[in-house]
Amino acid sequence: MKIAVVGGGPAGMYFSLLMKKHEPRHEVTVYEQNPAGATYGWGVVFSDVALSFLKQADEAFFKKFTASHERCDYMEIVHDGVHVQLRNNHFSRVARIELLRVLREECIEAGVEFIFDARIDDVAQLGEPDLIVAADGGKSAVRTQFAQHFKPSFEQRRNMFAWYGTRQLFHPVSLIFRQTEHGVFIAHSYQYSKDLSTFLVEVDPDTWRRAGLDTLSDEESRRYCEQVFQPELGANGLMSNRSIWFSANIVSNEKWSHRNIVLLGDALRTVHFSLGSGTRMAMQDAIALYEAFLACGDDLPAAFAAFEHARRTSSADFQAAAARSLDWYENVQEKMAMDPVSFAYDYMRRTGRVSHEDLRQRDPEFVARYEALGGMAAGTAAH
Repeated sequence: MKIAVVGGGPAGMYFSLLMKKHEPRHEVTVYEQNPAGATYGWGVVFSDVALSFLKQADEAFFKKFTASHERCDYMEIVHDGVHVQLRNNHFSRVARIELLRVLREECIEAGVEFIFDARIDDVAQLGEPDLIVAADGGKSAVRTQFAQHFKPSFEQRRNMFAWYGTRQLFHPVSLIFRQTEHGVFIAHSYQYSKDLSTFLVEVDPDTWRRAGLDTLSDEESRRYCEQVFQPELGANGLMSNRSIWFSANIVSNEKWSHRNIVLLGDALRTVHFSLGSGTRMAMQDAIALYEAFLACGDDLPAAFAAFEHARRTSSADFQAAAARSLDWYENVQEKMAMDPVSFAYDYMRRTGRVSHEDLRQRDPEFVARYEALGGMAAGTAAH
């Protein structure tokens, strides 16, 4: 087949790699709107569960993919200045630019072609490929072109975010909750290379306005957030990379394919980063679409149907869990009066996907601390 992949992110590149490695005679071209090597953002994080599917799909690639990852087997919730450790929460972190580099080099070695600085606003620009994979992100131009067919829906969430980096190394994935005179500030932080950490700042819109962040420049916002989190940042400040405030726009689509076009990754559905699963979902999409073509050959309608059958339920489940996670974060002010251990317990149970018994198996010492504080009744009810 002649395959045009719009978007050089994890979803588009991993699908391209799998297809080309399986059938070298496929002509696979990736069209990426940014220059070669350009990336925005800092690091990405995977749970051990999120990496297991990659190992199953292609163990040789998995070893290259994870070679430079930073790893840690616990996370921390910082509430009221108290650090609560949660054991047996395994996370693997890597710079986004490194993730994309490994994928791109593997693709090129397999024979995938890349065209950079190529924004595709009209699929007519692609000529007449047999298959078009729209993997061009949450603001997908291909999806927009055929919006009447895909029928996308968008949900703008409340909280405001700014992505920063820092040289302060947060070895565990750390969630920091800081009560200020204006409201609660939250930092999602984790080391992703030998000398850098991601530091994502989150606030609700009322706190954001009361703190004056709606009127501050990017530089002033950065300095303000540095002051809020100075106890954790120490002598290290925050680093900006297009770190403008934004709110999450959750995307889903009624239809997943149209003619010879199929949506993939964030173009298909966004999963909020409070679950840390966006890149995982994108790459699982790529595997599922690849496996659909293995099963159905070049029968596009059959392959699209098989792909949707494989992914529709898990996609909806993840979005539902993400919505519950977002609700928790958006209402965190009312939880700040909890003691740090009960607060951490509430956080871990926020999506409904982790039971009391799950937590006990993962970290019995933490659950014992929770039950000793009077959480026994809640623990018993959770059984």
